[in-house]
Amino acid sequence: SMAAAEPAARKRRPKGHFAAAAGRAKRPRGGGRQLEAGMRGILITCNMNERKCVGEAYSLLGEYGDLLYGPEQFSDHEERLSGSEREEDEDDVEAALKKEVGQIRASTEQKLRRFQSVESGANNVVFIRTRGIEPENLVHHILKDMHATKKKKTRVILRMLPISGTCKAFMEDMKKYTETFFEPWFKAPNKGTFQIVYKARNNSHMSREEVIKELAGIVGSLNPENKVDLNNPQYTIVVEIIKNVCCLSVVRDYVLFRKYNLQEVVKSNKEDTQQNPSSLTEDQNSKVVKPETEEEEKSSKEVKQENK
Repeated sequence: SMAAAEPAARKRRPKGHFAAAAGRAKRPRGGGRQLEAGMRGILITCNMNERKCVGEAYSLLGEYGDLLYGPEQFSDHEERLSGSEREEDEDDVEAALKKEVGQIRASTEQKLRRFQSVESGANNVVFIRTRGIEPENLVHHILKDMHATKKKKTRVILRMLPISGTCKAFMEDMKKYTETFFEPWFKAPNKGTFQIVYKARNNSHMSREEVIKELAGIVGSLNPENKVDLNNPQYTIVVEIIKNVCCLSVVRDYVLFRKYNLQEVVKSNKEDTQQNPSSLTEDQNSKVVKPETEEEEKSSKEVKQENK
């Protein structure tokens, strides 16, 4: 009978078969490129469709990256590669070798691109590593533009958070790292009102209360005039922890730009007329925007999605 034959057939598979399958399962998509300490980039949340999210991110970041920093410069290795493929009268071995070297070069360059998606370590989160640009300025610029034009530019991207620094997600590492990281905004003579927003995914060893308390203490020690403001702070310290990596940034206009949510920022809101986005030079308008109530916040789709 078929049923009896099945176990026998299974036994005959080569010994390495299962080991290979297990290895494949563990290896993340993207050839082992994953979020780790020492990276900068942009953390993007989406609903379910991560591949479409990466596509949208490349297109949006590419558009604004070119605008702010000029078109990306690639070296001519890639063009030369297609050229060498056309010279068919070459000795085959030499041609094959040349092509291989070209491909290795091209793949190295791929890694040095301005925007490169890496494995984030969490569902519904896409991480785009950046090179040679300031994620905070770029993302603020995108949100400011979308807030002004009310033009919806994405369908699956929800929030887009710049990540200007990453360290290991352990209290000692985070304290040591943020003492320096926070200086540009909070070290005397610099100062500002601030809040800390915290989110952890696939991590159970950090305590939200402890992190917020410690980081607020560091901000206070850099300048006692730094004050907490939960309604409309000048600066929002974003702490996003995924597994054992802590992602950090300090952003402006977090309330005005609807928690950096690309879907929400293009909707018309009464409060928008009362407030202008901060530019890097002018002090932020200090009119208060009504904070979201707990209930509104809980009912927002993204929160539901993330808690699933």
